[in-house]
Amino acid sequence: MLDTLLRCVAVLVAFLVLPLVIGQTEHKVMAHMQGRLGPMYAGGFHGWAQLVADGVKFAQKEDVVPAGADRRVFQLAPAVALLPYLVALLAIPVGPHGFVGQAVDAGIFFVLAVMGIGVLGSLMAGWASANKFSLLGGLRTAAQLMSYELPMLLAAASVAMAAGTASLTGILGAFHWWWLPWQAIGAFVFFTAGLAELQRPPFDMPVADSEIIFGAYTEYTGIRFAFFLLAEYGGILVLCALTAVLFLGGWHGPLPDSLGWLWMLLKTFALAFVVIWARVTFPRLREDQLMKFAWTVLIPLALLQLALTGIIKVAIQ
Repeated sequence: MLDTLLRCVAVLVAFLVLPLVIGQTEHKVMAHMQGRLGPMYAGGFHGWAQLVADGVKFAQKEDVVPAGADRRVFQLAPAVALLPYLVALLAIPVGPHGFVGQAVDAGIFFVLAVMGIGVLGSLMAGWASANKFSLLGGLRTAAQLMSYELPMLLAAASVAMAAGTASLTGILGAFHWWWLPWQAIGAFVFFTAGLAELQRPPFDMPVADSEIIFGAYTEYTGIRFAFFLLAEYGGILVLCALTAVLFLGGWHGPLPDSLGWLWMLLKTFALAFVVIWARVTFPRLREDQLMKFAWTVLIPLALLQLALTGIIKVAIQ
């Protein structure tokens, strides 16, 4: 009982700290890449207090609920968007010898299913806001989820087929380094589809601020809006950690097994850097381009990876 409680507390601490580290890193990386001066000055050295200033800004803003909104659903939506990523993080192994919040036999499908629940928060926010721009953003979120969930699941199924198990710990136990080129197509599909599910650039049409004024979150202010931002960074953490486990060997590396958690952390943050770099580098897709990319590029590639995995699996046996 005590062991379970300590594991849950450790995961909760990681969930509260690591997304903020990713957020602070995004401020700095974007400031360097785009020549932004503001994020480099707050607090003095290298703008270390920028994230603190953002937190104070959100906390002091008035919490406004629109007069025509469904009040209860409107207030509940930020929590529905945030909590699934905490649950998903519980099942992701960080190191060998049971270094995981809670091992789940079908962990790969459990995590993907829980991540999908997070999108419900955006749908609830769009519907409950009594705002046509919010509703349009919520509908775009739903369409995007349905289009990108399939290639993500197919890419994950390819890894499960290669390892012969749906357990995340079992997949890491069966991992070999020659899987990197073997599953490279699946890794690209999984990571790209994950970016789209998180509505991160260049797949951020549901929150396009120049067209639908931040989509489902248009009517949110203060700390509730900050919860949606925290959910986004929590989603980046879960996506990058899951990609590291499925396609990059997780805790496997040149370091001893006792330091496997450090190797896992480095891979996760390297992928988080790619997420930030993509935001700065690529222009936003149009809605039709976004849908076409899922159905004509990612899904065929995922099916190709699945077929390739099956052929090599049979050949080996």
